[in-house]
Amino acid sequence: MARDQLLVMNALGFDRFGVAGHDRGGRVGHRLALDAPEAVSALAVLDVVPTRHAFENADKDFALGYYHWFFLATGNGIPEHLIGGDPRFWITSRMSARHHGGTAFDPAAIEEYVRCFDQASIAASCSDYRAAAGVDLVHDSEGGLIEAPLLALWGEHSFVGRHYDVLDVWRSYATDVRGQALPCDHYLPEERPDEVAAALAEFFRPRPSGTARDPGRKPPA
Repeated sequence: MARDQLLVMNALGFDRFGVAGHDRGGRVGHRLALDAPEAVSALAVLDVVPTRHAFENADKDFALGYYHWFFLATGNGIPEHLIGGDPRFWITSRMSARHHGGTAFDPAAIEEYVRCFDQASIAASCSDYRAAAGVDLVHDSEGGLIEAPLLALWGEHSFVGRHYDVLDVWRSYATDVRGQALPCDHYLPEERPDEVAAALAEFFRPRPSGTARDPGRKPPA
């Protein structure tokens, strides 16, 4: 997926660009920043710690809070069959269970998620989680640090915010890290859109040539 994004950006005429990703998108951004450092000028990851760190530090709380990592990675068509029986329930239950205050989900957006979550999309989702527990870990074990500036935003009420020292974790995977928690759960862009937009705008704001970013500077809340 990271390679696909790189090829799309190149086809659109961009050989260097910033990347922002929430949850699974943050993991794709992580891979892209490692594989194409010459292309990624800056990376923002929302409510996520690296996949390898999550698996290597999994405990009971992680297994209960992130049970879907293991369920979706199960083989023999089990998750595809069970979710396919009632995809609306899967979508709505997952989204409502990880929301804490802030702006509510737009009902039209939820309906669009449900409409798109056909059997092929369900299978693709499961394949993504199987890759995360398999080949992605192989690639991640090869090491390497993200050299581009990295912004981490997370929800103070989310599992990520409550169970990890997010900045400390990312500083083991990147050389230039800053960020902060926002007063929400997992879905930062939906729950706190104004704060997220302001933080990303500040982080990705072009700097004059030769002007260094302050690695200790935090985006506005």
